Amino acid sequence: MKITGSRALLECLKREGVDTIFGYPGGAVIPIYDMIYQFPDIQHILVRHEQGAGHMAEGYALATGKVGVCLATSGPGATNLVTPIADAMMDSVPLVAITGQVKTSAIGTDAFQEADITGITMPITKHNWLVKDVTKLPEIIAEAFHIARSGRPGPVLIDIPVDISRAEFEYTPVEEVNIPTFKPTTKGHSRQIQRAAELIAEAKRPVLYVGGGAIYSGAYGEIKDLAERTNTPVTTTLKGLGAFPETHPLSLGMLGMHGTAYANYAISECDLLIAVGARFDDRVTGKVDEWVPTAKIIHIDVDPAEIGKVLPADVPIVGDVKAVMIELLKLVEPAFHPEWNARVAQWKSDFPLHYPMDGILHGQQVIEQIGAITNHEAIVVTDVGQHQMWAAQFYKCLRPRQFITSGGLGTMGFGLPAAIGAQFGAPDKPVFCVSGDGSIQMCIQELMVATIYKLPIKICILNNQYLGMVRQWQELFWESHYSNVDLEASPDFVKLAEAYGAHAIRCSSPSGVEAALAEAMAITDRPTVLDFRIAKEENVYPMIKSGGTIRDMVVQRPPNMTPLDSYMESEAYMPDGEARPAKEEEKTERETVTAG
Repeated sequence: MKITGSRALLECLKREGVDTIFGYPGGAVIPIYDMIYQFPDIQHILVRHEQGAGHMAEGYALATGKVGVCLATSGPGATNLVTPIADAMMDSVPLVAITGQVKTSAIGTDAFQEADITGITMPITKHNWLVKDVTKLPEIIAEAFHIARSGRPGPVLIDIPVDISRAEFEYTPVEEVNIPTFKPTTKGHSRQIQRAAELIAEAKRPVLYVGGGAIYSGAYGEIKDLAERTNTPVTTTLKGLGAFPETHPLSLGMLGMHGTAYANYAISECDLLIAVGARFDDRVTGKVDEWVPTAKIIHIDVDPAEIGKVLPADVPIVGDVKAVMIELLKLVEPAFHPEWNARVAQWKSDFPLHYPMDGILHGQQVIEQIGAITNHEAIVVTDVGQHQMWAAQFYKCLRPRQFITSGGLGTMGFGLPAAIGAQFGAPDKPVFCVSGDGSIQMCIQELMVATIYKLPIKICILNNQYLGMVRQWQELFWESHYSNVDLEASPDFVKLAEAYGAHAIRCSSPSGVEAALAEAMAITDRPTVLDFRIAKEENVYPMIKSGGTIRDMVVQRPPNMTPLDSYMESEAYMPDGEARPAKEEEKTERETVTAG
């Protein structure tokens, strides 16, 4: 069958199960858009900026587990996809970005709207292609989807010159993909799995440290089984939220810079760290050589490049997390750690997450109320900043693919378009976008897309009139020099939302939060923007400064609890019950004080 390259592209997308494309047209992709017009089974979502298309495709992929697809024209259209592609690479999101290109004879001549997008995106894609032979297009598309979803997921890019889109050729569907140089290891080494089981049996103070890889592999059930069988506390990364139910007694919530105090204390004193689909990110570890001082490490990951990259593993296991966990569970016997579990429970009691009850509206309360009004069944999508950390701390995820955020790249503007993509992917689930007054303005134009498609997304703006996280750092580490973080001169978000055709609510008191959210939940035919006017200079705690250690953790305790001195400095005990030895400089200082 002789067809054009553009028709072959749509036929191949249909064979890959693509039902939604997020894109924006332009001259170099008009042949593709003409063919989209003829494929009603594939829904095209017209965005308002190409960056929005990329983030929508990410949100769709993260909510569904499918490959997200975005489409842009050549030159500036393609370069506007760079940020979401980089974001997808950092967070292992399966994404196929399709870009138009000038005709092949004009490549390299600085033609109108020409950009070397394959060169630009080479460091931020798993692989990319510039299609120069139309007969290779079906094979390239099949390989692109295979690479995007296989092994460690990630983004790929296909750059299609306009003359390739128009060229005709004899089309034959690709039935099987075979890439000799791309063979991800999925089955873990049996002897390493046996050794891991032995370490688990020997451990007295184990902790499961779970990352986003556990969600991508579908290992939710296996992680829960291992935790319950061995009575092992579980902490997750920001991207791992939802891999273990946070209402479970063994849950420690998120760890790291803004993780719970009890997760960080448990990590610091465990004797076995079972890292599952996690990459030892710097926001988790802080100062690496003091992070897990007494622990042996089991590291399970599908990407061999992550094993030993930050910390050496005593038992490295390369393989698909779910496949490895299935084999590991065959060897693991029930275990009990009553003293360790009691110790962890005491930390949870001593250092709870909290916020002031002072008659002022706080962002944490908004997050808690979202959980209450939705029974924690909503998909929560966040932007980046203080609101992101409060959402990670106070929204208790029950299942995977429920918390969607930009982790590695930390992309402001991610939230709204990603929430739109998530709602398209999960139309039967309530979707909340939690944003800040800074982040929301990065991609606010995509609100029009939510309105046009009647998406009932709830966009909760935690409006403190600052670039909150930068302001917090300036306060704590830069002598309160609030340089260029004041956002008091922002638009009226209620009026702006109404201009886009959305429903809008403003709330500035704690007593109004429940009613505002209930009103938003009743709106089902358009998005709702909620402008929550929260405390202006509140900080996110706990906090460990960048590159710091557990000894640097700042914890705020509820006012009705007896204040504690720094746990790690004065009241901490080693797990065997002996006093933690003081450092030499501490001994000298104490001896001097005693002598004085």
